[in-house]
Amino acid sequence: MKYRQLGASDLQVSEISLGSWLTYGVGVERDSAAACLDRAFEVGINFIDTANVYGRGAAESVLGEALAGRPRDSYVLATKLMGDMGGGDKGLSRAQVFKQIDASLKRLRTDYVDLYQCHRYDPDTPLEETMEALSEVVRQGKVRWLGFSEWSPQNIRDAFAIPGVERFVSSQPQYSLLWRRPEKEVIPLCAANGVSQIVWSPLAQGVLTGKYDPASPPPPGTRAASDSMGAPIRGWMRPEILQAVQRLKPLAAEAGCTLAQFALAWVLREPNVASAIVGASRPQQVDDNAAASGLVVDPALFARAEAIVAGLPART
Repeated sequence: MKYRQLGASDLQVSEISLGSWLTYGVGVERDSAAACLDRAFEVGINFIDTANVYGRGAAESVLGEALAGRPRDSYVLATKLMGDMGGGDKGLSRAQVFKQIDASLKRLRTDYVDLYQCHRYDPDTPLEETMEALSEVVRQGKVRWLGFSEWSPQNIRDAFAIPGVERFVSSQPQYSLLWRRPEKEVIPLCAANGVSQIVWSPLAQGVLTGKYDPASPPPPGTRAASDSMGAPIRGWMRPEILQAVQRLKPLAAEAGCTLAQFALAWVLREPNVASAIVGASRPQQVDDNAAASGLVVDPALFARAEAIVAGLPART
């Protein structure tokens, strides 16, 4: 496993990180989640990403239980706030920052998180209020570093312009061979300001593994076949996308790796990407994804892959 510095922070994070959206505490049993986490540590993954809204606290609780007993300095733990937790608890107000960090710490069974991220931008709260509250929880020692997810370039610039507050060190956008939107503005803006990308859905919800045949229904046990986890992938399950992905398989074979590893290596070719977040429901998936770290692929193969998917219409 290779490691990269997370923006202007002092954190060294594994190039492949383990996420918990749609899985731990929701679609994957606790024993399976713990087995995946154990395997992640065995292969050198040190970066775990979650959010308060995943299962409305369930994912954090599962992780807190699974991480109990491990030395706290042996892993980098990230969570988020913003989403609807019920009872009117949502957003990035000062009150919510203070309430949600304490609730997350309790569920995660820890005194601090290494990275606290704004899950989305909150247009209903003044940005100054959010940044001052986030800065306060950093100064209280409950949070080490700050990040954001899916903020617009203007949101990011506005945050950079506020004086006297703690700085963001990470951005968490969707980014993959099939979704390159951050390249235009977000990545250059962040790279110039000490902010790294931690990308979600680098495998386009699993479509870039190549396991979905456009002529056949989704295999049993896959995310696309799941009632509880299948909704987000449906936008990627169009025949023209699945057919293009099948055309990528020979390129991965030429590179001497699986298509999933090829797609993850493509994401990691970008220097501003610190880590690619993957999900896993069984340890073998952790092994397969972790093997993408440090993979050397001929840039000409990446260029051919980009050409194959370039003509696809925008995802609906």
